[in-house]
Amino acid sequence: MRQRSGTFGVEVVTMTEHTRNTQDTRDGQNIRNARDTERNGNAGRIRRTGGHGSGTHDVVVVGGGAAGLSAALVLGRARRRTLVVDAGEPRNAPSSHMQGYLSRDGMAPAEFLAAGREEIARYGVELVRDRVTDVTRDGDGTRDGDFTVVLGAGRTVRARRLVVATGLKDELPAVPGVAERFGRDVLHCPFCHGWEVRDEPFGVLAAGPASVHQALMVSQWSKDVVLFLHTVAEEELSGQDLRRLAAAGVDVVPGEVAELLVEDDRLTGVRLADGSVHARSVLYVAPRPVPRTGLLERLGAEMDETPFGTYPVVDPTGLTTVPGVWAAGNAIGFAEQVVHAASGGYRAAAAIVGDLLMADLDAAVTG
Repeated sequence: MRQRSGTFGVEVVTMTEHTRNTQDTRDGQNIRNARDTERNGNAGRIRRTGGHGSGTHDVVVVGGGAAGLSAALVLGRARRRTLVVDAGEPRNAPSSHMQGYLSRDGMAPAEFLAAGREEIARYGVELVRDRVTDVTRDGDGTRDGDFTVVLGAGRTVRARRLVVATGLKDELPAVPGVAERFGRDVLHCPFCHGWEVRDEPFGVLAAGPASVHQALMVSQWSKDVVLFLHTVAEEELSGQDLRRLAAAGVDVVPGEVAELLVEDDRLTGVRLADGSVHARSVLYVAPRPVPRTGLLERLGAEMDETPFGTYPVVDPTGLTTVPGVWAAGNAIGFAEQVVHAASGGYRAAAAIVGDLLMADLDAAVTG
């Protein structure tokens, strides 16, 4: 694995554009289907494995969040037979709203996903609620149908290309009350939630020296910020850290946090192990990102170890070091914003469409 340095960042959920497209008329679709059938039957023409009745999908997309749905939308519109396998575990499920995505600012994550599933269905994309338990690469990986994908329910499918958009899991600090309030008044991203809680008294729960950066960032949304050092020793902060915190007006409180205080279903304070209580209505934390990259590792993808988890090495389109396998969204980085993940899915799908076309043309020429 390669080592890569990094700075503290924030990760937010991802989204596809919520557009409304006109649908093909039934007669028009029948004409196009007839043309496809004629094309498939002619030797020396492009072979389309995506036609109905084929045992192989052009693409299997693993993950039905913003990156996966965005990829599926583009692939469906390109008339590629696509299957989305979604375990139904979106990272942003605890949040009641998403922010910072032009035209979808404030949209509920569940509403976004429902809209995305509706959109991909218009283009014949199949979506199943299941989990991919195994994937293998057949032979030397140079033939179509190179991947065998096994689902938890027992179904086995074959695919010419894969998009891995499995995201990551947030591992929260083991402080009583944090998990229960996460996504409400325990937050991790000021770009996602800062405006909604602006000018309230903030707390920042330190997870390491890098939490200084988080405390400085959130000070743009409130001038009442307290950095709780928790398990971080004061001497771990540099002189520059302390000077910046002072300049930003951030108070530093040593001592381990014992629990969060809640009244009437609202965060009211932070209690330290020594019994002291600090009134706060918002607490920022830094979850440990745990990328869901097991499938990529099993396929032999080269991985890159970073301070925020281990992710696959990818090119600008999301292509991994495994031929035929793309990755997008939080599967390639913890700080992928909603719009970034959707864009990544789009880029991966566009690259796959071109890759499949060239493979079909080359097969037609040599076959």
